[in-house]
This record gives sequence, C-alpha cells and structure tokens, in this order.
Amino acid sequence: MDRVLSTHLFVNHRLTVAWLNRVMQAGIPAVEIFCARQHLDYRDRAQISELGHWFGDAELKLHSLHSPMYTDEFWGRSGPHSVITITEPVKSQRLKTVDEIKRALEIAETVPFRYLIQHIGVSGEDFGDHKVDAAFSALEELSIFARQRGVQILLENIPNDLSSAERLKYFVEITHLDLGFVFDVGHANIGEGVETAFDIMKDRIRSTHVHDNDGKADKHLFPLLADGGTVDWKRTMSLLRSRPNQYPLLLELKEVEGMEHSLDRVNEVFDGLEKLREA
Repeated sequence: MDRVLSTHLFVNHRLTVAWLNRVMQAGIPAVEIFCARQHLDYRDRAQISELGHWFGDAELKLHSLHSPMYTDEFWGRSGPHSVITITEPVKSQRLKTVDEIKRALEIAETVPFRYLIQHIGVSGEDFGDHKVDAAFSALEELSIFARQRGVQILLENIPNDLSSAERLKYFVEITHLDLGFVFDVGHANIGEGVETAFDIMKDRIRSTHVHDNDGKADKHLFPLLADGGTVDWKRTMSLLRSRPNQYPLLLELKEVEGMEHSLDRVNEVFDGLEKLREA
C-alpha cells in the first residue's frame, strides 16, 4: 500500500517547506495537509504560494487536504462562532461555511491534490433530518466547485450520530451525490468497530486515517508503539489489504511531547504495519 502521512502530526506548528523537506527526506512519498489556520492558513496567499513553488519541484506529493474545522487559529477556542459545520441549519450562516471550505479548495489551483476530506457535523452531534438536508445542500454546491478543480470530496466517519459508517452509507444513497469515503480506523474503533465499519464503507473507500486509541477517546496514538492502544492491527491490516490499490495507508497521528525523531517513529509504524500485512 502507498504510504501517506497527515501533517496532523505537527498541526500546532506553522506548515513551512522546512517541515515538508523533513517528511520528504524521511522517504515518505506523499502527505495529507490538515487545513487548520495555525498550520496552513488557507486565507494566506503568501503561504499557499510558497508551498506551491516548493511542491512544483519536489518529489513529495500532496495526496489530500483535510477540510478546515474552525475559522480561528485556536482549535475553536475563540467561541462557537468559529466552528465550521455543513449541518448549520440557517442558510445565511451555512453559506458562510461553504465559502470558507471553498477557500480551502482553491488551494488546488496552486497545489493540485486529489481529495478533500470533509466531516458531516462535529464530534458528538445528534442526528436530525434537517441536518441531513443542510449537509446535502452544502455538499451539492461544494462537489461542483471541487470537481471544477479536479478534486473529489470524501466523507469521513467521525464519532457522531450523523457520520457512523451506516449513516454515511444512508446519506450517499438518499442524496445520490458522487462522494467517496475516508475510512478512519481510530474513529471506527470508538464506534461500531473496525470490521463492521469497514464492511459497510469498503466499496466507497478512497483514503484512510490510521491511528490508535483506547476505544473511548480520540487520541490519535501511534499504532504498535503507543501504550493504551486497543485496535487489532493484524486484523485491521488484513481488512485493508483486501482491497488492493483502492486507497493508501495514511497515518493521522498526534504529536507526542518529548518524542525525538518522530518521523523515524512514523517509518517504524509503516514498517510494522506492512510486516503484519505480510504475515
């Protein structure tokens, strides 16, 4: 499986070419950039231009972009007004959300990428038919905007009642939108279970988010290396390798305070998971 690293690993640092050089020098062939304004400010044309020039000459490829979740630079701590959600029921406010996501999609005009990773709702959000209607309206417009830039939108299973594997399947079936899925192993582990979620989502999976947790909190632990992980990685890799060439093995990890040579540890994870795949 192709290896991809999410820049979520250093999302609390401004994304510079120095960070990308480190990833490339570690032998990792592609990245998913996490669109958080303290990291990648999709409103900052200078930062986007700098990255565009760098990617134009680099061997490292941009596989995907994670859609922004907040408008501020503090993970939403500036207040509820900073939350970006396509389930916003008030049309005028939802249009602002759509415009914000479009700004992120415009990055593809400077740095081409294949997929935009999009959440439906926020963590812990309850299901509601009016929320499904709002998400459909937003995604209908965003899908057209994305396709014009060579991008497909992928919906991610996240820990809420709108985005379980079953609910995502229901959403694409009733809306008939041409959307793929990103299969998040850690979120499935918290929810219905990795095997159940994979079986429901497998036909539409176009990318992955691979990380570990204790089955309760979304910790984004290093698979095979961190204490407290509960994902059955041998079984998970067996599932993932059952659909060859359909999606990459994409690590979405959280920075560990005090961890030295984190990219070396990332490669340890890739190697360890590949060995399980071969077993």
